[in-house]
Amino acid sequence: MRDFNSELSEKIISEIEDFVKTDKANGLVHLDNERIFSEPLVGFAGGSDPLFARYRDIIGYFHLTPLEWLEKLQGDKENKEEREDKETIAGGFSADMAAENVTVISWILPISEKTRRSNVREDKIPSRAWAHTRNCGEKFNNRLREQVVMYLRNEGYQAVAPMLRDEFARKESPRSGMASNWSERHAAYAAGLGTFGLCDGLITPAGKAMRCGSVIAGVRLKPTARKYSSHQQHCSFLSGNSCGKCRERCPAGAITEEGHDKEQCSLYQQEYIDPASYGVEIAGCGLCQTDVPCEAGIPEI
Repeated sequence: MRDFNSELSEKIISEIEDFVKTDKANGLVHLDNERIFSEPLVGFAGGSDPLFARYRDIIGYFHLTPLEWLEKLQGDKENKEEREDKETIAGGFSADMAAENVTVISWILPISEKTRRSNVREDKIPSRAWAHTRNCGEKFNNRLREQVVMYLRNEGYQAVAPMLRDEFARKESPRSGMASNWSERHAAYAAGLGTFGLCDGLITPAGKAMRCGSVIAGVRLKPTARKYSSHQQHCSFLSGNSCGKCRERCPAGAITEEGHDKEQCSLYQQEYIDPASYGVEIAGCGLCQTDVPCEAGIPEI
């Protein structure tokens, strides 16, 4: 069995940090050019982590494992030609690739303090800066996914960003409602980056006001330790303490003691939040992510 490639881990972290710091797309170009995201957090999860198999029960039968996503590269023309040149790629995809030689690289992109403050002042619909962050921020996140995939492939490893694949899809799950065949939040949880809150958001060391992303690579990297024993550990309310501030912040009434009603949340956004009025394609809401104890960090419990 190969040892963990610790040098590559550090290079990947630096690549992500540098891209977030320098890429011009990380700015609200249609507003004041304020930086969208501050310094990222990066974590790693092993492709053979039992959590990814359990996600089929937690999320839905259609949720794919890291190895299954990586195997989808077999049909890509550029990868097929590359395999014809050499039997295997160093540490990358081969016909007998094992899950233990696969790693999920996950990151958290914390939303800037200025944008968070603007959303704190709202109680019905998101601020203009928040709407542009949701729209432009995810476009930047896609650029980051592409950058990490390209970097890894240039280093000689196969890599895939599930969110950018044609196979990425959303389906109705009997247990969790509308869900997708790859969850960025669950990947981040597996990579030691945070736990879930009452409103379904991931509470990270940088808080809940963030976007997250991931890339799957055919290389063994040391997994990040999960410094929590429960998937709800960072949530004050779910840990048995009084909070529930996100319930008060939700204008749709979609957050109760029972959790987050995805359908009610979505219907409210469709009816009351008009992306065109902000000049964006998608505006989001995010009120439950701001003016709450877990907005910018893990609350004291």
